[in-house]
Amino acid sequence: MTEYHDTEWGVPLHDDRKLFEFLVLDAAQAGLSWRTVLLKRENYRSAFDNFNPEKVARYTDHRLAKLLQNPGIVRNRLKVRSAVINARAFLQVRDEFGSFDRYIWQFVGGRPLVNRLQSLNHIPATSKESDAMSKDMKRRGFTFCGSTICYAFMQAAGLVNDHLVTCFRHREVQSH
Repeated sequence: MTEYHDTEWGVPLHDDRKLFEFLVLDAAQAGLSWRTVLLKRENYRSAFDNFNPEKVARYTDHRLAKLLQNPGIVRNRLKVRSAVINARAFLQVRDEFGSFDRYIWQFVGGRPLVNRLQSLNHIPATSKESDAMSKDMKRRGFTFCGSTICYAFMQAAGLVNDHLVTCFRHREVQSH
């Protein structure tokens, strides 16, 4: 958890494959702790073809059934199926916008939102931006993309900087 916080969380991300990875992982995390999913991250990379959206979009029902037998991932049928559904929607968005990156960053005006939080108790679960993102993603066919999941995605991918102002990473991620 410390390494993830100190090297990845909140760093502005513009790589489509990594963005797809966070979409899959944040959907898997719904109702669970991030720690649970983070500990399974390497298993997810292996199970989901290194988060290659073109490959995941072609998964068949047979492949989904095999994934549901994999103890290294969260074996929730709806969450596993959502990775395939979201891969297809991801590719459509990428085709329409030229990249998923261009699409997703429009919700924050192309620049990370910087919160100046003093306490963990002040970290929000949603925002007007995550509400808009969720609504648009649902309209485009994405699943497991409620506002809370979208906000967690925004935090992970650096669309929002929710490091506390007392955290050394608060200032560091702004320079990326």
